[in-house]
Amino acid sequence: MIAAAFVRRRIAALALLAGLVSSGSAGAADIPPATDLPDLAPIRAQVYAGEFDDATAALLALSASVRHADVYNLLGFSLRRLGRYEESGRWYREALHFDPGHRPALAYQGELFIALGDIESAQKNLRYLELLCAPPACLERDELLAALAQAGHAPE
Repeated sequence: MIAAAFVRRRIAALALLAGLVSSGSAGAADIPPATDLPDLAPIRAQVYAGEFDDATAALLALSASVRHADVYNLLGFSLRRLGRYEESGRWYREALHFDPGHRPALAYQGELFIALGDIESAQKNLRYLELLCAPPACLERDELLAALAQAGHAPE
């Protein structure tokens, strides 16, 4: 019974997320297919090393031929870390357009919202993550929850 309730919540969350990121009334049917994902290990290494300028350049070049939520999410992350918030937001939206349930993009977009002072949107992303994540552990939900708490806006 608990598993069935979780599945229903997950389906509802995905439908809600698809409606959030899609434009028009067609919903999830408008989500374009992703292309095959090349090995991102070298770019991830740049991101983890804090080499955000290099990672951004590589990801922008890759985004010209690869359409995938992971590429767009890493690009959004790198740009956010460079303080290029408007560009970062664009790429998080793109990641969520390709994969409305992309938990890292939801968490990182939530952190962007916090940086922009849009706490309501960050808390909305947290609610989506709560619907998508299986209890008890969910790294993305926990990271966004911690970021909200650090910003003085922990949910009650």
